[in-house]
Amino acid sequence: MAKDGIRQFVVGHLSTNCYALVSDGKCLVIDPGADGAWIANELNDVSVVGVVATHGHHDHVGGVRALCEATGAPFMVSVGDAERSQRALELSSHVFDVSEGNVQDAPAPNRELREGDVIDVGSLKLKVLETPGHTEGGIVLLGDGFAFMGDTLFAGSCGRTDLVGGNHNTLMQSLARLKSAIPPSTVLLCGHGPATTMATELATNPFLQ
Repeated sequence: MAKDGIRQFVVGHLSTNCYALVSDGKCLVIDPGADGAWIANELNDVSVVGVVATHGHHDHVGGVRALCEATGAPFMVSVGDAERSQRALELSSHVFDVSEGNVQDAPAPNRELREGDVIDVGSLKLKVLETPGHTEGGIVLLGDGFAFMGDTLFAGSCGRTDLVGGNHNTLMQSLARLKSAIPPSTVLLCGHGPATTMATELATNPFLQ
């Protein structure tokens, strides 16, 4: 049986962190921003039971369609970013070059996520926290001792808010909420860049002060 744990793939022209959470031979893929068919091949030793995007930007959903087609897994995204994920290339094309061959718009979601929803992966559970600001429908997925942050919070920084749907004040409200919602010992697995911990960010991240 495949080893339980978290696998990481860095994909696409913006070096997006795609994560595969494996438990009891079941796998949930988070933020496949590109190269969906390749990711599916890399996970051929597990059963991919779901694909989830923390938000609908092209660099987080660009590999969803190919990955879902290869595995038959359902796609999940927040209700706030469901439409955005299906128009991801169009909405990003005025800022980024989205012409690379391994990126597509996401399909219509099989499940639209809301605050407090729980995603089961083998014996593990992820709780959905709504964290709008980077986009209208950004979410964080909180597990036991770890959290998938998307582009809500980075090591020493936070997501940009100058793209369509971004709102700085809304993001600051989301970050203020996370200060109490996520335990300090939690490992934060970010959408770009290195992992960190909530304790480190509480002590050093200017956006959490």
